Amino acid sequence: MEDLGPVAWPPEPIRTERLVLRAPEGRDRAVFIELLACPQVHAYLGGPRSRDELERELPGVPEEWPGSFVVDLDGVMIGQVLLRRATGHSRPAAAGKADLGYLFLPRAWGSGYAREACAAALEWLAGVLPGEPVVLTTQRANTASMRLAASLGFTEVERFEAWGAEQWLGLRAPAPPSG
Repeated sequence: MEDLGPVAWPPEPIRTERLVLRAPEGRDRAVFIELLACPQVHAYLGGPRSRDELERELPGVPEEWPGSFVVDLDGVMIGQVLLRRATGHSRPAAAGKADLGYLFLPRAWGSGYAREACAAALEWLAGVLPGEPVVLTTQRANTASMRLAASLGFTEVERFEAWGAEQWLGLRAPAPPSG
């Protein structure tokens, strides 16, 4: 995966009703480690990484590239929304398209924060790269992620086996031009 290319970064923080999406900062490093080491967060993502490994490898400002948003609630990071170019994706239907991903701490689950943050990131993407189709891949067993994908307008393109489980690839077609 690579970043989105020629977009101005970082953008002004994106404000929603309850959240702020912003570029990562050094103060977020501990939460990135918590996210990446959390077994619940990575139950459908191949498992968590070792805290010791993350402490050694993560830079002072983790995930600092265009399309990586920290999701901030009341001044505290609760998750991350990622928009990257799907290069090297094993599925031809995804190749070269923007790819949406997200991680949220378990304490933030069930409150609609992921939907609110992803919708705001997709709206931002539509503004900076009009007409850009977006893909999302998740395990079929991850029912919460499947519901989120549907609520954001993703429709199934294909199912496939990978990482020992059935995966689902959805596409969100670009909005038609207004005017």
